[in-house]
Parts: sequence; C-alpha cells; structure tokens
Amino acid sequence: MTRLPQPWRAALAALLLLSAPSAADEKSKAGARTSGAAVPPGRAERAERDDATYRQLELFARVLSYVENNYVEPADREQLIHGAIQGMLETLDPHTVYMPPEVFREMKIDTSGEWGGLGIEIARKGERIVVVAPIDDTPAARAGIKAGDELVGIDGEPTQGMDVGRAMQKMRGPAGGRVLLTIMRQGFSAPREIAIIRDHIRIVSVEGALHGGIGHVKVKNFQDRTDLYLRKELDRLRALNGGKELRGLVLDLRNNPGGLLDQAVAMSDRFLPGNLPIVSTRGRDGRNATEERSKDRDTEKDYPVVVLVNAGSASASEIVAGALQDHGRAVIMGTQTFGKGSVQTVIELEDGSGLKLTIARYYTPKGRSIQERGITPDYVVPDEQGGKTPREVVREKDLQRHFRAEPVATTETPSPATRGLPEGLKDWDVTAGMKDYPLKVALDYLNGLGPAPARVPARTSGR
Repeated sequence: MTRLPQPWRAALAALLLLSAPSAADEKSKAGARTSGAAVPPGRAERAERDDATYRQLELFARVLSYVENNYVEPADREQLIHGAIQGMLETLDPHTVYMPPEVFREMKIDTSGEWGGLGIEIARKGERIVVVAPIDDTPAARAGIKAGDELVGIDGEPTQGMDVGRAMQKMRGPAGGRVLLTIMRQGFSAPREIAIIRDHIRIVSVEGALHGGIGHVKVKNFQDRTDLYLRKELDRLRALNGGKELRGLVLDLRNNPGGLLDQAVAMSDRFLPGNLPIVSTRGRDGRNATEERSKDRDTEKDYPVVVLVNAGSASASEIVAGALQDHGRAVIMGTQTFGKGSVQTVIELEDGSGLKLTIARYYTPKGRSIQERGITPDYVVPDEQGGKTPREVVREKDLQRHFRAEPVATTETPSPATRGLPEGLKDWDVTAGMKDYPLKVALDYLNGLGPAPARVPARTSGR
C-alpha cells in the first residue's frame, strides 16, 4: 500500500481528531462489550457514522497525495484544497458558498455600497448563470440587461457550469474597463453580445420623490445604514411637503435583492408600534432560533403605506413586505416575490477566505415560511398596463438544490385570495404622464384614500 507523505498524514490526523469518537465513548463501549451489555442504538449509530467519516477522510487525503505527486504537471496545493471545499459545498443549497480571499473581499465591499463593476445580481440555475435583477441606475441597467436574461458568456468565456463567484469576479474590476456579455433572452433567436463599460457602482440605497403630498421611496438594497438613509429621506420629503406629514407612502422594494438582516428589521420597525414580532428564525433541531421585535421609538406616523414588490424582491425585501403585510400596516402591490426564506451567516476564515453558510429559515410574524413561495401581493399589478409577468423570470424555486417549501399544516388558515387592481381607481393629474405603471397604480390608490389613514385587515394565515 502506498504510504501517505508526512504532511498529509499530519493533516489527516488533525481532521480525524475532529470526527473520531471521544476517549470516554470508547471506554464506555469497551465496558459495554466486556459486561455483555448492548450498546445503546444512538451511540452505535454515531460510532458507525464516525467510522464512515474516518474512511472518507482517508480517501480524500489519499487522492490529494496521488494528485500532488503524480499529476502530469505540478498542482497548486492551495487551489486543490479550495476546489475540494467548493465541490463539497455545491452539494448543499445554492446560498451556501465558499469565497476565496479575493471574492470575500469584494463581498465585504458590497455591503458598503461601492465597487467597480456592472451592477448585476446573478444566480445559478442548473448549469446556467441567470440575471436575478439589474441594479437601478448602473451600467447593466442602462445597457438594457433584464431579469431572467441568461449570461451565456463573459468576455468570450462560456458560463456553462461556472460558479457564481467566478462570474462576479469576471464582471468586476476598475471603472472604465470593458466587459463583453453574451446574453440569451426569451424571444431571441440567438445569443447577442452586449459590451458594457464598468463604472464605480455607488449604490445610494434610498432615493425618494414627492407626488402631491405622497412620498415615493425606492430602496435598492439593504446595506450598512440603509434605515438611517430612509429616515433622512422621509424627513427630506416632509420638508418638501411644507413641513406637513405625508398623505401616504409608496415603499418601493422592486428588484431589491436583499442584504443585511438587521437593516430589514430596522426598516420594518420604523413603521410598526412597539413590541410586535418582525421576523423569527429557526435552524436545525431548534438551534439559531431568534425573534426580532419592534421597539417603541422613532415610529413613523400612521399614514397609509403601499409596498411595491416583484420577482426581483428577495430575502430582506421579503422580510419587510411580510412583516408589514402580517400586521396590516401596508398594502402589498406588484407580483409574486423571489421566495428566498433562508438565513446565511458569514464566517471569515484564517487565510482571508470566507464561508457563507445557511443556518436557519426565517418566518413572518404569523409564522409563514417564505421559502420557495415568496410573498403574495394583496393586489397583483403587472409591470405594464394590460401586460402579464414574463414567464422566464427566475425565482428561488428555479435554482438548483434550493430548499423545498415546508408542507402546509392542515390547521393553517388559507391566505386571502389575491385580487386584481384595486376597485375605484381614479385618474390623477399628478400621475397622468407616468410611465411606471405599478407606481402610478400605487399613487392613484393612495390618493383615492383621502386624508384618513386606511388599513388592510391583519392576515390570519399561519404556518
């Protein structure tokens, strides 16, 4: 038998120490054997699993040794280890990923809201890389990239089987650089090439406008200080309104891919009175269980709110929409959301790389799991007047290895039936020339409510 070289034997020994049964377990087993007593089933199963892990780790170390010593060209040990880790995680859900040091550095930059690139949120669907959403006012959005587009190639390199981290790395870089994307879209007879110039992607995460005393606030993603920017924007709109309170607000979360959980909680808290549940999380065997509740401070006045969502509204966006919907604080308009109901923790490793690990599922205040299902709007409003949602929109349920939705309990109260456009919508001269149809519907709806706040009854559905 070929002996493992000393470095691999040492590494294997360290790995086995993590998985091997403890000395106490071995002593207990020996005692059980000599006394003739049966080994408890749970302990026997654990020992069997540990033995299997030992064998698999030994096999892994042996393959590494063969590759390192016999491959036709010298192999980079670090790349081999990184590749092995990536392959292991690719057996799990699509949101659990390993990030080499350079990719992890870029991920941390993302949450600060500035980097060099194109401004595209992407995901892997089977062996394909697809666009979840282009970020507003970025080179990708200005070039006409749309949700659902398939990235067939990046700078001439096919993306078939490419991991998301590699695709993101190829699209990012210094401002002014050119990236050639090969795009396939429903309705195209053949892929098309689109050349895009990188720019400094500075996401101002919150932008607003005032329409006849009604505010429209667009939240592009949830990064550091997003809730602070929201508060400042609302104060700015009140100042534009002559110091008077807003008659209503459109909180626009369309094409918002999510981001930091604490900012989603803070934003929900801003519209809810104190001590109400916002979101809860539950992991395996009850671990990582948390519940976030609202605090009785800095709460907005009780003006009516409409939340706009679509298939590009994911994760943190769905937390906000679900919390405000369950408590009857807002009317949800638009189309079905993305359906990402899992929680990731980010772990920085010793060499500067990172691990994004799925540790729990999250639930709305009434216990609804959003995973795979998404948030159902109270009123379905298509992107264009008289139009329908495109079929080739990518959602969580389309991603390879995604978590399946949990079975619906037989005691669960069905969600109220989704309705079409609100009844009694009247034309408003302020929105007459508006091309953004869902925004026009939301503003017309709020204008028609009059001065008195209006509420949607709290949903009674549970998990």
